[in-house]
Amino acid sequence: MRSHLCGHIRDSHIGEDVSLCGWVHRRRDHGGVIFLDVRDYTGVVQVVYDPDTEEAFALADQVRNEFVIRIEGYVRARDDEAINPKMATGMIEVLGKKLTILNRSETPPFQLDEHSSAGEDVRLRNRAIDLRRPEMQDRLRLRSRVSHLVRQFLEERDFVDIETPILTKATPEGARDYLVPSRVHPGNFYALPQSPQIFKQLLMMSGFDRYYQIARCFRDEDLRADRQPEFTQIDLEMSFVDQAEVMEITESLIRGLFTEVLDVDLGEIPSLSWREAMHRFGSDRPDLRFGLEFVDIGDLVGEVEFKVFSGPANDDKSRVVALRLPRGDRLSRRNLDDLTKFVGIYGARGLAYIRVNSLDHGMEGLQSPILKFLPEDVVNKILERCGAEVNDVIFFGADKASVVNDALGALRNKLAEDLDLYEKPWSSCWVTDFPMFEESDDGSISAVHHPFTKPLGSIEDMESDPLAALSHSYDIVINGHEVGGGSIRVHDPDEQKATFRVLKLSDNEANVKFGFLLDALKYGAPPHGGLAIGLDRLVMLLSGTHAIRDVIAFPKTQTATCLLTSAPSEIDSEQLKELGITVKVSKENEGE
Repeated sequence: MRSHLCGHIRDSHIGEDVSLCGWVHRRRDHGGVIFLDVRDYTGVVQVVYDPDTEEAFALADQVRNEFVIRIEGYVRARDDEAINPKMATGMIEVLGKKLTILNRSETPPFQLDEHSSAGEDVRLRNRAIDLRRPEMQDRLRLRSRVSHLVRQFLEERDFVDIETPILTKATPEGARDYLVPSRVHPGNFYALPQSPQIFKQLLMMSGFDRYYQIARCFRDEDLRADRQPEFTQIDLEMSFVDQAEVMEITESLIRGLFTEVLDVDLGEIPSLSWREAMHRFGSDRPDLRFGLEFVDIGDLVGEVEFKVFSGPANDDKSRVVALRLPRGDRLSRRNLDDLTKFVGIYGARGLAYIRVNSLDHGMEGLQSPILKFLPEDVVNKILERCGAEVNDVIFFGADKASVVNDALGALRNKLAEDLDLYEKPWSSCWVTDFPMFEESDDGSISAVHHPFTKPLGSIEDMESDPLAALSHSYDIVINGHEVGGGSIRVHDPDEQKATFRVLKLSDNEANVKFGFLLDALKYGAPPHGGLAIGLDRLVMLLSGTHAIRDVIAFPKTQTATCLLTSAPSEIDSEQLKELGITVKVSKENEGE
């Protein structure tokens, strides 16, 4: 039906006859001459119809935006004053001779050009139309290109693409499973995989040495802008490797993608231990495009009468930190009030601060509601340790360490975004040596990553003090986003059983849940490790957007619903009966 693609026509085609197919991107009627911007996946070209071609002109007069058409004509140069340097086809136009309307279109629910102001709900409800927009086409084609480059990189290095099951068994990996009822085994359920973790370890035990998969994963968890209930990860596993080797090959992959796609050299990617990252930035995914580092001041305020500071300063599970904002005089009192509300989202009970108006007039040169509670010598030591300068604002966090880290870590990122504190467009780092376990509010212990991660120390040290144990683990972070994470795995059955003991899994529970893994470990499992890279999040960064919904063809909303198909939805009673499932509606949901 077509001889050329719309976005590929150039001045080298001048004088040639062409046939094009696509959508009417825009129609303009200029004094008896009709201009149609015709769009396909490669771009837009301008087609001109004049009254000399009566039949085609009459049809051109009928078409409207998003009509599907086929045109025949020949390519000619545009007049000098009509050249559009912003278009790839801006040097030429097609003089239309024939026109066929292949399909008509109702008025779309929103404009599909740069003037569109449609909200996300409208776009997701009409996703098939939204995906026609050039920027959405570009993002999904970029995603396809990234997947191709990843496959090419890994297969050149002897990785084997192996699919793992989607219907599997529930395993503890830090989030809730999506369950699938079995019709042929009434009362039993499959789980959709949170990751291919156990299967890729089994593949290492099977001797495949290097595995990869661009895998679909499912997690029933609370959502954010960069999370979805179903997502895609680039999954890797390697045998006979140590942590440095896994990090090296991953770093080569990531740096190669940035060079190939954006012509950006990320440079050597530095490493921070988890403890250093939390100490300096309050986050295990620090954004290093700007400064603003935490300064611990607990030792300076441990003896002050101000219990807001001295209490946490004398609590092993708490911390007191300062965060210096250069040129903080840009912030008004209203800005400070808004920031106080902001940190409250993360559990902070307030946001103390000091404005540095002068350094030559002692306490008179400072402005803060907390100064009356602090001795002058302590204030001077805080200012000195922070490296305070005139017009700075120093913020304080004093609470449980987790609250301070979350609240001031988020504040740090917000200040950088609101005040454009970025010193470079890209920064990356490795965060390594995460804790092996963490304690929940109820006192129970869970694995920080997953229970198959190898501890850094001995089995005896891990079991005697689990919360002090570190792990062979590593995350790669770009611009404050965790892009990938992995670990060296346990390959010794006694070490794996020890981890299960720490997690209070009895031998019987361990065999019920992981007997197949423990059995495989008994027969000569090689040392192995791997990593998973979030494809959605990686493409989000490469495309310059801020939400992974923009790089997924048919995403869910932040409430895990699909506006296009209205999923999740109720199931017919007969189908539920066949599955042996009864739905009980709680009283508060009755009538919905």
